[in-house]
Amino acid sequence: MAAALSKIEQAKADFCGLELVPRLGELASEGWENIDEATLTIRLKWLGIFFRPVTPGRFMVRLRLPNGVINADQLGALADVVDRCGEHGSADITTRQNLQLRGLLLEDMAPLMAAMEPLGLTSRQSGHDNPRNITGNPFAGIDPEEIVDTRPFVEAIQERLLAADGPRNLPRKFNIAVGGAADSFLLHNDLAFLPADHNGELGFTVMVGGFFSAQRNELAIPLGLWLRGDQLPLFSLAILRHFERCGNRQARNKSRLMYLVDELGLEDYRVAVLQEFAALGGEAEPHDGLHRVNRAPRSGVGVHSQKQQGLCWVGLGVPVGRLDGASMLELARLARAYGSGELRFTEAQNVLLIDVPAERVEALLAEPLLQTFQPEPGALMAEAVSCTGNRYCSFALIPTKTTAQSVVGELERRLELPHPVRSHWTGCPNACGQPYMGEIGLMGAKARHEGQMVEAVKIFLGGDMGADPKLAELHEKGVPLTQLADVLEQLLIDRFGARRRSSAPCQGG
Repeated sequence: MAAALSKIEQAKADFCGLELVPRLGELASEGWENIDEATLTIRLKWLGIFFRPVTPGRFMVRLRLPNGVINADQLGALADVVDRCGEHGSADITTRQNLQLRGLLLEDMAPLMAAMEPLGLTSRQSGHDNPRNITGNPFAGIDPEEIVDTRPFVEAIQERLLAADGPRNLPRKFNIAVGGAADSFLLHNDLAFLPADHNGELGFTVMVGGFFSAQRNELAIPLGLWLRGDQLPLFSLAILRHFERCGNRQARNKSRLMYLVDELGLEDYRVAVLQEFAALGGEAEPHDGLHRVNRAPRSGVGVHSQKQQGLCWVGLGVPVGRLDGASMLELARLARAYGSGELRFTEAQNVLLIDVPAERVEALLAEPLLQTFQPEPGALMAEAVSCTGNRYCSFALIPTKTTAQSVVGELERRLELPHPVRSHWTGCPNACGQPYMGEIGLMGAKARHEGQMVEAVKIFLGGDMGADPKLAELHEKGVPLTQLADVLEQLLIDRFGARRRSSAPCQGG
């Protein structure tokens, strides 16, 4: 006798959330309080619409921006959406080069979905048990150091997976990335394609099984296969069809891809995937897993010459990725006025203005917005990455974004650092802020201090995304937020070569 379906699996089996598109207006008129729980908290996520228990009645919409590419018209339209939400409206750049809009009402959804389509935007299948936004080199096509332009491959993978016969009911979420330079930002993905050579031809080696969770954290491992670029979409479909059919649906805490690899064994898993790929008409080559990815990711902030002669990109540090409607509109204006109108989001939650003529850079740097989104942020702020925190997420134990900004700002006032230090802030063990990837990782916790339970963090150290990638390990179990700046100050001095800033010189004789 088959095991009874869990509440989540039953909700997905009853009907797919994609079927809710024509019913959005009807659901809004009924009122969110009257929508059944499965539709409100599960099925709407197939449309990228998220109910947030900590802001009842105000929803989040997560877009799909393959390779982090967005243009000024798209960003301007989204800015208007956020601006109409008043004090409730904001947007976050995510660690998947994506954008999340906050503060929307349910009645906003039908017109938003209709308005996004002609702009070339979608939020389809951006949440829950679906393939999430596909990431690639944020400097793709403009990078003098790129090995291959990832944009066409990322876009083709998304198009194939969102087709009518694409996966709609995976056992769990699924992350995919395509590498195009030596930068290693890929190994936390379930499926990563890394540029690699085979018989004198440039293609991609396949890595599988990376993920972070409250139970387990793994970097992706070589599957032992090599593909040409044009094979990536079909191979991604094969992987996902096999996962959809064979992944664990009984225990969600053991349902990510690596558990399936463990269950079958790497050799048998490879055979099964190759059979699935062959059924679709594909054939992969055996490979030793060697690739060209061998350094930590570049932040991209500052002024950089593009591969196109006479053009530059200007990377702006967006403190912990938080935007409002006004800053989004201004970014769109700057992209049109100084560049080609295209912008890029990075996994470090920053933004790039691209195709800026070298002779226009000085004028761009003088724009008022660049006092806030600085092209030369401090050595800590440049690569401070943060999840949403408890303002919007009911799982988070601390306010990550405001804490990160406050603590990082204080540390930069106190210290001089010889080089940037990448910190990752996450509100809970689910690790959405990827603390294990940071040179310093901080995870929300509770700790006893002076007889009371207070907001605190666990501190992780040693994450390395370079040539020898490794995950950060626990260093401190529970540091109260009130003591965090002092603890990190000493840590940065002891481990990262920071020096305390000299006090201002005395005036007079």
